[in-house]
Amino acid sequence: MYVFSDDLRKAYEALAIPIIFMGIKDGEIVPILVSDGFLKFHCITREMIGSEFEGNINGSLFEKVHPDEASKLKAISDDFVTKHLDYDITFRARRDDGYHMLHAVGYWQTMPDGSEMAVIAYSDMQHYEDVVGKIARDYQLYQKDDFYTDALTSLPNINYLNKYGRDRAKEYFTNKSVPAVIYFDVDSMQSYNNRYGFDRGDDLLKLVANVISNEFEHGLVVRGADDHFIVLCKYTGKKDIINKIAKINARIKMEAYGTTTGIHAGIYVCKRDINTATALDHAKRANKLLGADLNISYRFYTSEDDRLYNYQRYIIENFYKAMNRGWIKVYYQCFLRLENDSGAGFEALARWDDPQDGIIDPADFLPALEKYHLMHELDLYMFERVCSEVKPRFEAGLPLLPVSINFSRQDFDYVDVVSEINRLFDKYQLEQYGIDRSYFIIEITEQDMATATEEFHHQLQRIRESGYKLWVDDFGSGYSSLNVFSSFDIDLIKFDMDLLMNLDRHDGANRVVLKAMVNVAHKLGIHTLCEGMETEEQKEFLKDIGCELAQGFLYHRPEGLDTIFDRLNIGIPIPKWESSEERIALEKKWAYTDIEEL
Repeated sequence: MYVFSDDLRKAYEALAIPIIFMGIKDGEIVPILVSDGFLKFHCITREMIGSEFEGNINGSLFEKVHPDEASKLKAISDDFVTKHLDYDITFRARRDDGYHMLHAVGYWQTMPDGSEMAVIAYSDMQHYEDVVGKIARDYQLYQKDDFYTDALTSLPNINYLNKYGRDRAKEYFTNKSVPAVIYFDVDSMQSYNNRYGFDRGDDLLKLVANVISNEFEHGLVVRGADDHFIVLCKYTGKKDIINKIAKINARIKMEAYGTTTGIHAGIYVCKRDINTATALDHAKRANKLLGADLNISYRFYTSEDDRLYNYQRYIIENFYKAMNRGWIKVYYQCFLRLENDSGAGFEALARWDDPQDGIIDPADFLPALEKYHLMHELDLYMFERVCSEVKPRFEAGLPLLPVSINFSRQDFDYVDVVSEINRLFDKYQLEQYGIDRSYFIIEITEQDMATATEEFHHQLQRIRESGYKLWVDDFGSGYSSLNVFSSFDIDLIKFDMDLLMNLDRHDGANRVVLKAMVNVAHKLGIHTLCEGMETEEQKEFLKDIGCELAQGFLYHRPEGLDTIFDRLNIGIPIPKWESSEERIALEKKWAYTDIEEL
């Protein structure tokens, strides 16, 4: 690694320009010199460079990056580090007064001693925009129309809203009516651009602009940043706004090129003492708190949204730190083979043990990650953690049972999932422990499969062709379609726990449904597992209908590897787990068993 002379180091460190020099040490990229301008720019101290910051540069800087852009920045940064590609990117990052647009330029150079060194310089574009804006105001360098109009859609832009929105809101109050602010977001815009190209993406944005303008013809319709639109209008009642949003969605889905899921919206009904900026912020928060259910396309702001938003923001802003520091752990829940009462495998479940908030419920952090398109980061992290824990399991003498890891359809829009899991399998040299890729099971929910694109369908085929198992999760959770059997090559379906927990409702309808579906799956050569087994009665029912596997608290609760090791160390016996030979023999027996005889 290159060593600067004392004089040169002092000169570079005294620079006001935000710049960092990095070298390679033991295969890892580490900072070797930073300027005073860099420290000020990133709000860190020089002491942090030698302790927390060293070796964790990405984690420290990514914590301040806007969640919408974190995955893009990480991908480009990884290419810069691993492939020595040039680095030229703009992104939003959090500063003391909010998010700023930053510009980073980096390159690699070979030093006189033959070592490689990376140099990255940063600039705050908002600072220069503020300067240019002042000059423009002073010398009227911009035409008013250009400054206040969006070039693509010809709608007023955010500058217009900031300048005149407050006056428009006052007009409503003066006329004894109440204004409302609606913040629209186009669903999966990045995925649409990837699939159909940016020209089609621009066409979609123009379509959205026209449709919203038609529905809110008496309101102020504004093009916000990227794929966002804002409406300031007279509040005509919740029902009327909901109907308008439904009409907008219907027209967009019908008239758009290709497939789009439309828009979703956050709505804030203004109070007299609230300014436009705060009202817009409330509408944004309501929008960001919408869940992943595509059947729900709107949310009205409530005072509780502030708490929920701040909690969700904490999750997103600390996500990379949670992974880097191991706060997100793998918990294993064993599933039971009903024929021999032995453990047949594990599902890997993500658990976030936060030093500030304690255990963060997956029901809180998973929707937040999905909302901000970070699920691929979590799912690949979980896959790698499972890979890394094969060795300690093997060395402790624990049986190496198959492990299933959940993946989201969203993952496949951002990374080549198959290439990534192949890379991780090879990285940990897992074949030396006597396992192949069939040890790993990729779980995809039936809801995701029901909306599969042709490209997604192709990637699922590649999963099985690469030797991994493919399971359908949450079958029967409300999106069920028998097409899943004829459209995909799958190894197993997991019945949703609600089917088992409500066996006796409607005169035992679920008993009939489960028995029939197990029979259909068996005839097609597809294995079955039922979630939510909590009673002996449920267990006996599943055995009676020929279901092979079951998962639930009756048999095993999720636990981390450290808990398993603790029990081993104090002599608590582990449950009975089947061997590979037993699994192969029982699955062969299952294939030739007539389920009607059970």
